[in-house]
Amino acid sequence: MPEINNINNADMQPIQMDGVKGASMAVMIGRHNKAPHFALRSIAVEPGGNTPLHQHDYEHEVYVVSGKGQVLLEGDTHPIKTGDTILVPANELHQFTVPDNASEPFRFLCLVPVEQNCGGDVPGS
Repeated sequence: MPEINNINNADMQPIQMDGVKGASMAVMIGRHNKAPHFALRSIAVEPGGNTPLHQHDYEHEVYVVSGKGQVLLEGDTHPIKTGDTILVPANELHQFTVPDNASEPFRFLCLVPVEQNCGGDVPGS
């Protein structure tokens, strides 16, 4: 049976990490589906919110589904919007933020490996 899920029906759960404000996530496809290499996550950030400022030993790719925000990459903040794609290289300090005056939540899909480069499971995969 094929794995078919709809982003609008995702069971979004608050992200429980230090430094997070108003962000939630659902694993759309991942280890629970027996995906051998990658996990696809849906992330929503409310106006005035942000993901944690963090880095990890694996790259990930991002597709902006809706809204506007900013991404911190290579020490600079860059505006991003619906339809944009972002490559977050391994070991790059990064964070997604949404302005207080945003008219809607910022939503993106994030593709990550299910295993870290140094071994072990990727959290949220």
